Amino acid sequence: MGVDTTLSSKVQVLFLIWPPKFICLVIICNIRSGGYFKKFWPDGSLICKGIISIFLKFKYKMTLIVDPDYHAVPILEKNGIRWIPHSQAKLQDIRPLRIGILNIMPLGEKYEFNILHPLGLSILQLEPIWIRLESHNYKTWESKHLDEIYVTYEEANQNSPLDGLILTGAPVETINFEEVHYWEEIRLILNNARQTITSTLGLCWAGFVMAYLEGINKFNYNKKLFGVFELKNLAPDHPIIGELDDIFLCPQSRHAGIPDDAMEKAEKDGKIKLLAYGNEAGYSIFSTSDDRFLAHTGHPEYNATRFADEAKRDHNNPSVPDPVNFDFENPINRWRSHRNIFFSQWVSYCYQKISTQDMNF
Repeated sequence: MGVDTTLSSKVQVLFLIWPPKFICLVIICNIRSGGYFKKFWPDGSLICKGIISIFLKFKYKMTLIVDPDYHAVPILEKNGIRWIPHSQAKLQDIRPLRIGILNIMPLGEKYEFNILHPLGLSILQLEPIWIRLESHNYKTWESKHLDEIYVTYEEANQNSPLDGLILTGAPVETINFEEVHYWEEIRLILNNARQTITSTLGLCWAGFVMAYLEGINKFNYNKKLFGVFELKNLAPDHPIIGELDDIFLCPQSRHAGIPDDAMEKAEKDGKIKLLAYGNEAGYSIFSTSDDRFLAHTGHPEYNATRFADEAKRDHNNPSVPDPVNFDFENPINRWRSHRNIFFSQWVSYCYQKISTQDMNF
């Protein structure tokens, strides 16, 4: 006699919200008093089997689902990120979260690990779905890699819907949105995602896109905002931002920003929620009022090497200053905890929204 899988999924949600020892105590007390869980676990052996199996599942980091020949497997293993092939994942009784990653970064193949690393630290099993734009020419990419790994947004949703979506940045922040050659495709994808996907996370330029769709336009800086800057947590009760420190660090690498007064007015008008602010970076983290879009105009996903490479590339460019609070000759990551918690909380948020909609405790 096995543990009811419906109950198992419901208990897993609780492990994301409350301490495991507390949950176990609640369940056992509930069973003894003839409560909700009694009908699923009528005897002690099943209590032990169910609680221990779920506890062990959440005690350790879960896995990413990738192909064995995926180019970043050695880097994942070097950084302690667990992975399994699709063939093994199909044999398990766990439905992984399908996280779409619409990648439009330059040298996108090298960038992929920056996203996979924090996602791979989640306690949930994830299947990254790499998405490409049909209207974009990926000039700095290997065409073979693009053809083998990436699918269109329509293909990504063909067999089953995405559980979450990440839209990366792109080096087009100084161009008017409608003049970006793939703007219409981005707009249509985000409009669809807002209706069908629990949460879409926009990074850097993608954050500007989300603001623009709410009627808030960006402006170009006289010189690039480049460096590692402090941000203040404005939402200690927020399900994602609330777990971050009151003050935390994050890399910024952009030629544009959004006026503070426009952001404050939009919040007053009920269009957005302001979540984090920095004197240099402005309102760098915000969400739409329906919580479907979460925007971060920084680069929390960057590792120190990626940020150093950008600095070295632009070191002799007179229009780009050297990064503030970051030595690219001796790169030190001072935003790792922000990155890890931010992405882990976002993944947990997606899972909770999906899993609790049918729960009736």
